[in-house]
Amino acid sequence: MSDRYDPRYDPRAPDEEQPRPYSDLPPPPPDVAPQGDSYDWYVRGLELLDSGDPAAAVQILSHVAETEPDSRMAREALARAQFDMGLYDEARENFSWIISVNPADDYAQFGLGLAATKLGDLPGAVEHLALAAAMRPDIAYYSTALRGARAALTASRR
Repeated sequence: MSDRYDPRYDPRAPDEEQPRPYSDLPPPPPDVAPQGDSYDWYVRGLELLDSGDPAAAVQILSHVAETEPDSRMAREALARAQFDMGLYDEARENFSWIISVNPADDYAQFGLGLAATKLGDLPGAVEHLALAAAMRPDIAYYSTALRGARAALTASRR
């Protein structure tokens, strides 16, 4: 045990003498929000989504959807980010909006079916996944998701 005096551990020492925590760290980075127009924000949102940060993507893509409310691209990207974040109700709303504008959008049908599955709406999920699989029989994961939803629906009825 040392008898050496250390002002850091003396509650009577003046505040100026106590070290400031983290004072040697550099300042925080500047705001990383993309500069420019809605398209720049959209691209940044997709980058965040593709890099595995759906929470940040939702924040940026929500702003894009607000500034460009008629953009199907923005709504689809936002719905994907919301789905990845577990915001299934919000994702379902955006996929539904896309389908109301373009019922032939197979990916929106697929996304709506997946969101409905997560929300426990199995009949709705089967309906939209069947539409997606019928529109694009060449996409195997549409059929796989449809089989899974049908199996879950059958199991829930037993």
